[in-house]
Amino acid sequence: MTKRLYFIICFWLVASFTQAQNKLPENMFLRTLPNGLDVLVVEDNSVPLATIVITCKNGSYTETPKFNGLSHLYEHMFFKANKDYKSQQEFMDRVSELGMDFNGSTSVENVEYHFTLPKKNLKAGLKFMNSAIRYPSFDSKEMERENVVVDGEFQRHESSPFFALNNAMEHHLWGDLYSRKNSIGNHDIIRNATPALMDSIKNKYYYPNNAMLTIAGDVKHDDVFKQVENIYGSWEASSFDPFKKWPIPEFKPLQKTDYFIVESNLAKVPFMELTWLGPDTRGDLPSTYAADVFSYILNQNSSKLNKALLQSGLALQINIGYLTLKHVGPITLVVVPNPSKVKECLAEVKRQLAMFDSDDYVTDEQVETAKRKLEIRQTEEQEVASDFVHTLTFWWASASLDYFTTYNDNLKKVTKADLKRYVTKYIKNKPYCAGLLVSPGMQASIKPEEFFTAN
Repeated sequence: MTKRLYFIICFWLVASFTQAQNKLPENMFLRTLPNGLDVLVVEDNSVPLATIVITCKNGSYTETPKFNGLSHLYEHMFFKANKDYKSQQEFMDRVSELGMDFNGSTSVENVEYHFTLPKKNLKAGLKFMNSAIRYPSFDSKEMERENVVVDGEFQRHESSPFFALNNAMEHHLWGDLYSRKNSIGNHDIIRNATPALMDSIKNKYYYPNNAMLTIAGDVKHDDVFKQVENIYGSWEASSFDPFKKWPIPEFKPLQKTDYFIVESNLAKVPFMELTWLGPDTRGDLPSTYAADVFSYILNQNSSKLNKALLQSGLALQINIGYLTLKHVGPITLVVVPNPSKVKECLAEVKRQLAMFDSDDYVTDEQVETAKRKLEIRQTEEQEVASDFVHTLTFWWASASLDYFTTYNDNLKKVTKADLKRYVTKYIKNKPYCAGLLVSPGMQASIKPEEFFTAN
């Protein structure tokens, strides 16, 4: 990767853009247009390609039950007809002409759209993205067809044996705010969606001052900024902050530990999931770093958790993880118990939980190794620009770009004491939801009522 540092910014650039951030890697450049659009350029001349990504702060966290799944449906409708391309066929013909690979994704806190194409077609790609983001048509016949496609994705998710447990877990965790964490959506809402509902999403969230445009690849940032200003400068900002006008409700703390059992014909072995409500990037940044370090340590073969469950034969698989979010990131422990030792496995899980904050549960060496490995992982993520942009857009929406640029520095500050504070604040003796997934045949042999209690 070629890294270039520019010390002189032309006068036109100062007039058209405002500086949005001081600390970035030397091959990354961030400016904000007068209309509020963040524009991030990542220079990487390793291959003659350019990737264009536009991200909006939208997703399931903005969805009431009436809209559950419609952010995802909107993502699909993005790649349809618009003001400049009157039909799906015209849209796809242009995709072929530009030699473009395209896709989109919807998560809890952002929706993104990306194009990867030869660098010679960058300007045309920027214009093509501009047409799609600003002037969608939401043709009713296309929507009828796409409703079925999106609903088909839902059904594929349902075909997973883990779906039933995960879906039940989200209901137990989030209660009446379930739709705010359920990105895949609701069958009936998706099937009956209308162009008017798509327009309402656009009119709430699809504005430049709620979006970031990222261009990565074999490009020069000064040229890109000029092109972006010419193409996107006329995109009008909203006169309101959508998150003040339609605020995201705060997720309520769990009042007590909640145990439940899910039965599914798809389950070949039992699954166990325990989830706590963890930190968020608005109120407790230090704990997000501690969560990453702690999770990494526990997932290694050398951890006490791994030895007690996997190496003892009580479990077939274990994993603990934390999802960094702006609005309550969950901490999730997934265990696949040995089918013949489910009761013993759960008892050992509880015993391990009680020791999480012990002084000797992790070693200083494990902490330092985890921090180094996480630093290496972040470096590796930057090696392929077309993939790396997705990491950047995630952090922009759910934390900030500063979170990314300072991640390794803050990670290096994490100590054993920080891990203990994190465990004490979010896990040890804190309410959680615990679910067990079994098949109908397992119910009789496992007898979950004998051990799956809240004491």
